[in-house]
Amino acid sequence: MTDTPQVADIALIQRCIPHRYPFLLIDRVEDIVADRSAVGIKMVSFNEPQFQGHFPGTPIFPGVQIIEAMAQTAAVMAMLSQDLLDTDSLVYFMGIDKARFRRKVVPGDRMELHVKTLRGGGSAKVWKFEGRASVEGELAAEAQFTAMLDRRGGAGAEAGDEG
Repeated sequence: MTDTPQVADIALIQRCIPHRYPFLLIDRVEDIVADRSAVGIKMVSFNEPQFQGHFPGTPIFPGVQIIEAMAQTAAVMAMLSQDLLDTDSLVYFMGIDKARFRRKVVPGDRMELHVKTLRGGGSAKVWKFEGRASVEGELAAEAQFTAMLDRRGGAGAEAGDEG
């Protein structure tokens, strides 16, 4: 395993996860600690397509997309930690628990997505994370979520898993 980068810009994020516009919901990942934690950054813009219908005249970033942004942050951290850059490996949602929404997120906000590994890391296939989204230090949403890391090729894959 190579040294895990501490920061992922948009180009590195796109080498980790397959999401693209309009469903790539993070702009940057910072403070990456291999297998442990990371902070995703989402710059919320009025030009995003969800604001056409959520809600016209009162744009609010959808709560389920906040949780998806947390999951994308966790996926980038896991993929980099496991040296799965530029592979066909994927991270799939398995469950969401204890989701709570505390504050509206609106265009112009800089949302920070703090994710922490509760279970997983190393060769684990199933990981559990805790995520907290905040704007200007104020909690906007929180959730726990479980994901499966499907390794396909790359240094972190098991033999015969390229398939």
